[in-house]
Amino acid sequence: MEPTTPPPGAGDGRAPLMLDRRARIVELVRQQGSARVSELAERFGVTPVTIRSDLAQLEREGALVRDHGGAVASAPASALIAFEQRTGMEREAKQRIGEAAASFVEPGDSILLDAGTTVVEMVRHLRQQTPLTIVTNALNVAAELRNLSGAEVWMLGGTLNYATFGTLGPLVEQSLRDLVVQKLFLAAESIDPVFGVTDSTLEIAQVKRAMAGAARQIFLLADSSKWRRSGFIKVLPFSAIHTLITDDGLPDQARRAVEQAGVRLLLV
Repeated sequence: MEPTTPPPGAGDGRAPLMLDRRARIVELVRQQGSARVSELAERFGVTPVTIRSDLAQLEREGALVRDHGGAVASAPASALIAFEQRTGMEREAKQRIGEAAASFVEPGDSILLDAGTTVVEMVRHLRQQTPLTIVTNALNVAAELRNLSGAEVWMLGGTLNYATFGTLGPLVEQSLRDLVVQKLFLAAESIDPVFGVTDSTLEIAQVKRAMAGAARQIFLLADSSKWRRSGFIKVLPFSAIHTLITDDGLPDQARRAVEQAGVRLLLV
């Protein structure tokens, strides 16, 4: 029988990192279909024992299924658990970032909203900026927009990705090639000090690039935790970004990289 006591670190400062790691594990398993303990331990810089503890807890939550030497993806509905876990990470910072991002929107703008738990926070602060034309590939964003009067919402159709609750694929990319919007509010899985916005999924990276190609200005919304990891797929260099909105926990190395690239930096 699995232990029911709280995992180590649940009551101290390590808890946010632990929850963030577990959310990322679920996302990786869903994207890849499976993952090995050794692979996850190396990726997150922790011991195999820690990863096995993570997998045990995530299996109890229904987020994945443990297999010999690792874990495999469970039914698609379990992605909602991973999504809700990510929503809870750095919640206060995401709320501040979302409010600051909304201040750059003006009545009459056409804006493109990426899929992401940070981007959805800005929707709640757009009531004074209508009328708006809003394009999005994110189900959570579209659902939040139902309460925003004066907004025309365009939903980009494609293949639904349960890890992000956003649409992906050639249909999304083709639609974006036919559009021009004034401002893109972009989310990020991870940010590299040298290569800029990165991701671990090619399909997501391709859609983000297509979004960037449709926008006159790009606002990157990313809390400081996104600098703790780096994906292996390049999405956008810093030079493509007009404004980075993040929290005051941004590492000094990251600040220098952003400033050297000439990106406007807003700390909230």
